[in-house]
Amino acid sequence: MTNYPKVLTAHFQHKQWTISGNDYETLIWHDETTPPTKSELDTLWNQLEQLEVDKATAKASAIAKLGLTADEVAALLS
Repeated sequence: MTNYPKVLTAHFQHKQWTISGNDYETLIWHDETTPPTKSELDTLWNQLEQLEVDKATAKASAIAKLGLTADEVAALLS
């Protein structure tokens, strides 16, 4: 299910909009540009989710190649 506030924040942070909860029907576009359609936001959400999966996969692959433990990774990131 598309997280409309998250995708709007990720892709339209410089536009003015409001939304109630996660209901596309409550989206109010306060910008002079044309608002994205529900379908466009659904597509952007799928791309955003795939990007997050790709990042997690790349991170796991790098950790495995380096042979680091979870504690060592946490120490590096702190």
